[in-house]
Amino acid sequence: MPMQELLHPAGSRCKCCNAESNLEKDEPMQDGSGPKNATFQLDDFEITTWSPSLNMANGTNGGLHNGAADQKTFFIDIDNCLYPKSYRIHDMMGQLIDDYFQNNLSLSKEEAFELHQRYYKDYGLAIEGLVRHHKVDPLEYNEKVDDALPLDDVIKPNPKLRRLLEDIDRSQVKLWLFTNAYITHGRRVVRLLDLEDCFDGITYCDYGAEKLICKPRQEMYDKAMQEAGATDPAQCYFVDDSALNAEAGKAYGWKSAHLVEPVSTSPDKPVADHQIQSLEELRNIFPELFKRS
Repeated sequence: MPMQELLHPAGSRCKCCNAESNLEKDEPMQDGSGPKNATFQLDDFEITTWSPSLNMANGTNGGLHNGAADQKTFFIDIDNCLYPKSYRIHDMMGQLIDDYFQNNLSLSKEEAFELHQRYYKDYGLAIEGLVRHHKVDPLEYNEKVDDALPLDDVIKPNPKLRRLLEDIDRSQVKLWLFTNAYITHGRRVVRLLDLEDCFDGITYCDYGAEKLICKPRQEMYDKAMQEAGATDPAQCYFVDDSALNAEAGKAYGWKSAHLVEPVSTSPDKPVADHQIQSLEELRNIFPELFKRS
C-alpha cells in the first residue's frame, strides 16, 4: 500500500491506542468487488449496494488489532472534517483552483469559476475534469494548488480531537483516513494536527495514477475497503462533510454520518444515517466505536 508515511511501523505501538501494529503482514483482498444486490443512480454517479450478509467470503483482516471477524473500520474524511470550515482552507483552495484554470486555460475570472464548479459537480474533483478534457498534469496541478496552501499558518494541534480519537476502542476499531486529496496534502494536514500516530492508514486520490478515482464514485469506496482490509460494509463507519460523499457511503452499506457545521447549509433532507454538527457527536451516534467508561 502506498501510504507508509501514515501507518504504524510493523511491531511499533500506537500512542493513541497502545496497540501493536502488524501492518507488514497485511494481504490484499482476493476479491475487492464483493457480492452485489442492487444498483441505482446518485446524481451522475452509479452506486451499487452490497449485501452485508454475503460479503464475508474473501479477504483478510489486513493488520487488524485483534483479528476478530466483527472488526469495525471507521473511515474519516480529512478536509473540513478534521479541522473546521472556519479555517477557510476550502476558500483558499478554491481561489488557487480558479487561478489555475484562469492561467492554464486562458479563461476569464468568471469563466474559470464556472468551469471549476462544473467539473466539481460532474466529477467530484476539479482535477478530474482538467485531466479528462485538457490533459493537465495532475501532479503539477497538485504542486500549484494543494501543496501551495499556507497550512502551517492555519492548522495547529487539536487536543480535543486527539482525545476523541484516543477514546475510540482500537482493540475493536481500525481508524482509516479517506480523502479525495493527494497523499502529500493529506499527510501534511494530519502532521500539523499532530495525529499521525492515531490512524492505521489512508486511502487517497492518486493523482499519479492513469485513471483518477475519487469519492463519491463506487470504485473509491471499493478501494478504501480493500486497502483497509475491510470485508463487510455493515462493519464500516464513515464521516464526511460532503453530502454527496456521505450519501454514497450510506448507499454503499456503510453507517454514514454527514458533518454539517452550524455555519454550513443543511441539505433539504438528510442524506446519511446521521447528521451531526461536531465530531464530538460521534460518541452518541456510534457509541459502539468507543471504549466503555
